[in-house]
Amino acid sequence: LRLPRGGVLLTPRRALSVLLRTAHLATFAALLGGHVFDVDPTRLWPWLVATVASGAGLMALELLSSVAWLGTAKGLAVLVKLALLAMVPVFWEHRVAILLAVTVLAGVASHMPRQFRHYQVVPMFRRS
Repeated sequence: LRLPRGGVLLTPRRALSVLLRTAHLATFAALLGGHVFDVDPTRLWPWLVATVASGAGLMALELLSSVAWLGTAKGLAVLVKLALLAMVPVFWEHRVAILLAVTVLAGVASHMPRQFRHYQVVPMFRRS
């Protein structure tokens, strides 16, 4: 989408990012709700697959820009969320608490000030 003076309102990459993020939020909400209300895990499988696929798409978009993204606060937050999610099968009885922790981390990481979200934590990736 273009603005009247030649500016771009929405690039294709940004549009894809918004689409994937919206899908990710919706599918994760269904997945979390299913666990909160103790829905049979086989019924949650499509929501899990859709959540993983949309999350992988979001990560791929970031990594296509720069692998250094992994060293930013927001990239590290994603890695911590993935580590927490990997604990769900091991600590199945605590899955709701783990999923809620992931939700809190996601909310904080995505709404912290830009200077912190984009801060490069890994020194070798910092620009001089």
